[in-house]
Amino acid sequence: MSFVELKAAVSLTMVFVFRMLGLFMVLPVLALFAEDLKGASPGLIGIAIGAYGFSQAMLQIPFGWLSDRWGRKPVILLGLFIFLLGSLLAAQSTTIEGVIAGRILQGCGAIAGAVTALMADLTRDQHRTKAMAMIGMGIGVAFAIAMVLGPVVSDIWGLSGLFISNALMAVAAMLVIILLVPTPVIKRRDLNCSVDRQGVHQVFTNPELLRHIIGIFALHFVLMALFVFIPELLSKGYERSAHGVIYLAVMGFSFVMMIPLIIFSERQRLLKQCYCLSIILLFVAFALFYQGVLSSAMLLAGLFIFFFGFNFLEATLPSLVSKLAPAGTRGTVMGVYSTSQFLGAALGGSLGGFAIEYGGIAGAIVLCTIPTALWCWLSVTMKQPPYVSTMVMALNPELGDISSMGEQLAGIVGVQEVTVLSAEKTAYLKVDKQALNWSELKQFGQC
Repeated sequence: MSFVELKAAVSLTMVFVFRMLGLFMVLPVLALFAEDLKGASPGLIGIAIGAYGFSQAMLQIPFGWLSDRWGRKPVILLGLFIFLLGSLLAAQSTTIEGVIAGRILQGCGAIAGAVTALMADLTRDQHRTKAMAMIGMGIGVAFAIAMVLGPVVSDIWGLSGLFISNALMAVAAMLVIILLVPTPVIKRRDLNCSVDRQGVHQVFTNPELLRHIIGIFALHFVLMALFVFIPELLSKGYERSAHGVIYLAVMGFSFVMMIPLIIFSERQRLLKQCYCLSIILLFVAFALFYQGVLSSAMLLAGLFIFFFGFNFLEATLPSLVSKLAPAGTRGTVMGVYSTSQFLGAALGGSLGGFAIEYGGIAGAIVLCTIPTALWCWLSVTMKQPPYVSTMVMALNPELGDISSMGEQLAGIVGVQEVTVLSAEKTAYLKVDKQALNWSELKQFGQC
């Protein structure tokens, strides 16, 4: 990577981190501050927790399309400003309805597509996968930090202070965009970073892809539904001031334990088995949460097992979707994937709140079990996923007709799929790295 590309990758990762911190910091604490909000009920608290997902699901793809027309930076700054307004609205609200309105407005700043498109504009084809991986890692780190930071900030400054800190993060992200992110000279067409409207329907006709799109819906549905009541259960055995330390220990330990499982599943090519095991661990966590009503030790064990399975699945699902997406369609597939993820979060929080209100903790756990059971059945019946990697290659124009290179690339040992964009002199490949003939591939361009 050049200095400009590295600067773009780091600064845009910072934008993602600031924004995701703001969205997720409320998750472990909102249920604890319900008594301070007028009109609060478990159902409305659930809606407040998942409310941002409704607007994210609706606006994620449209914001990406708007950035093609208005420019990347103006759309990103607009999205961050909307997030800032939503944070301030929630901060000054004394009613649960006001917090819900603020959370919906926060979600209206749906800039993920525009940020990834800007990353495509600022990085060369052969370095873009590394840049996108940095964003992915940043989002994972932001979630873990939010689970720890949310209880700490709210314990010191309360719920209002938590939302004000969200607003400050939006300001920090805007300053990063203005001061640190380079301005692209041209817009690049990258099929791995943009959504093709005509290609969306192809996602829904691919049964293997649909399994994992339903999976990310179920995973975030369960996450939001559980956190309608988990903070309250935790507060029965531990002081609020200790919650941040508890989440830090649980998240840190589960993350450290999850990494060897990811490495093992890839190296031994047992991804399907480890994937199914992680879903089964969610059922184990549900049972422990039910016992957590009586035992704090059971609750902590449930949290560890849940986040062990959650972290593995959260890290594995995007990789699986990328492997299954036809070469050159990753941007479209991930657009549908993200929409499903946010829709799951929205419905999980909303329905989880009403399940608690009318069925108690048992009702909420039954609610979580239904989509997880469907997902488990889909995972058991799925095919063994392909062990391939997505690559983007800048083709060498000196080799002759670019349009004819697709057949030549497809004939290389280890190359399974090829899509060539002649105008951009770019090839999108799906390869088995263990079998790939690297020396022959490099004759066609730079990866």
